[in-house]
Amino acid sequence: MKVVKRLADILVSLFALILLSPLLIIVSLISLIKQGKPIFIGQERYGKDAKVIKVLKFRTMRTDAPVVASAEIKAKYITKWGAVLRKTSIDELPQLFNVLKGDMSLVGPRPLIVQEEEIHAMRLEKGVYQVRPGITGLAQINGRDECTNEEKTYYDCKYIEKMSILFDIKILCGTVLPVLLRKDIKQ
Repeated sequence: MKVVKRLADILVSLFALILLSPLLIIVSLISLIKQGKPIFIGQERYGKDAKVIKVLKFRTMRTDAPVVASAEIKAKYITKWGAVLRKTSIDELPQLFNVLKGDMSLVGPRPLIVQEEEIHAMRLEKGVYQVRPGITGLAQINGRDECTNEEKTYYDCKYIEKMSILFDIKILCGTVLPVLLRKDIKQ
């Protein structure tokens, strides 16, 4: 299963990067014009085996944004262009490079920001870090940002329990509509 999942991740992420390359180039150029450099950020998050990885994203906040702050404070630093990228989830597309590299999978528990200590402890206790984190996951199609930490951990465990290629396809397909409808997004 692990070999097939990894092969699928490589093939699908490579195909998606080729298919989406015009969009990635256009977004990069607009980001450069509207916000300046850097276009991308490498956000520290927990990966497989709870190792810290750099998750690639389009930058959506001003360069003077605090690294460690509450979501309410950070929200004040989101640029107008960054808000568009977040609402459409386009800011997440560079994570396809993380999938290609092997730090992430297309489907799995979302990688936590290292400051999220409460849910990190829950995930450690439940063994969630035994799999690669994903661009999307079971929690993303069951409430996304509206889920409590307990619910997210429950969905993470449920994903690991039911993990299969068919389940991944179901989650990928189930991700499209909430993203297009901008459903369950707080910021």
